[in-house]
Amino acid sequence: MFISSAFAQTAPAAGGGDMMSSLGSMLPLVLMFVVLYFVMIRPQMKRQKEARAMIEALAKGDEVATAGGLLGKITSLNDQYLGLEIANGVEIKVQRSAVVQVLPKGTVK
Repeated sequence: MFISSAFAQTAPAAGGGDMMSSLGSMLPLVLMFVVLYFVMIRPQMKRQKEARAMIEALAKGDEVATAGGLLGKITSLNDQYLGLEIANGVEIKVQRSAVVQVLPKGTVK
């Protein structure tokens, strides 16, 4: 009484249309990945490469800023650590990776 008669639906025609529709539905996903790559991933990789080159090019006498906000002059270099003079006669050891910026000469007095 309350249940209506169910009608069988016809099966879709077999053919190559399924492949085009699945390709069309994947297109937005592929486009989003391409945009994500050029907007986020590629610039981040470029920044990492520049930071790595800056850390490898550190030399004795360079004036640097660390991630903790310390400013100083490099007095000694090691593979992983460097000596940083933050005041006259005050030298600390910091990791090379803590250096975030090489300052122009004469900045630290």
